[in-house]
Amino acid sequence: MTLRVVGAGVGRTGTHSLKLALEQLLGGRCYHMVEVFERPDDIARWQDAVDGKPVDWEALMQEYDAAVDWPVAGFWPELSAAFPDAIVLLSTRPSAEAWWKSANDTIFEVSRRDAPPDPVMQAQMRMIQGLLDRFTPDWSKAAAAQAAYERHNAAVRAAVPKERLVEWRPGDGWEPICTALALPVPDAPFPHVNKTDEFRAMVGLD
Repeated sequence: MTLRVVGAGVGRTGTHSLKLALEQLLGGRCYHMVEVFERPDDIARWQDAVDGKPVDWEALMQEYDAAVDWPVAGFWPELSAAFPDAIVLLSTRPSAEAWWKSANDTIFEVSRRDAPPDPVMQAQMRMIQGLLDRFTPDWSKAAAAQAAYERHNAAVRAAVPKERLVEWRPGDGWEPICTALALPVPDAPFPHVNKTDEFRAMVGLD
């Protein structure tokens, strides 16, 4: 199995909806941060990536047809090089401000919490903190995080050939992805999940 889609869009750009959509389109699994929660052995591999150590990307992704969200988005250059036939899917929000509002109200708020006593959760939080620090050490500050978001997206656009890059925003639906993958558009609504209020309820923020 080889990845057909490498997601370069950071978290809170519709990535959970993309996970469900890509699984429906490709008939296989799509890697996402929720996979890390379910596969604790993966935490050490991602920590190696955060620490600049070599990672066997093919082995890590061997069960998957696509990959989106953090931590994948933090290593899109490595993954796109490891899977040169995959499209690179850059999911974004209409503005950096809209992205920040969503991220700050969800994943960043969780990341500010003290790590729980469970050692697996501690390792996971350490990995996530390192991932966010790579994004920008000032990820909890609005201006710095928004600037990092813009830099990230600009770097993807500058590095990925146009024929390989697919840009997508929540609301674009199936067509851009189906066109890039040469697949028919499903006769079903595009999934929309993990809205801010749903995320906050899921992790007990409200």
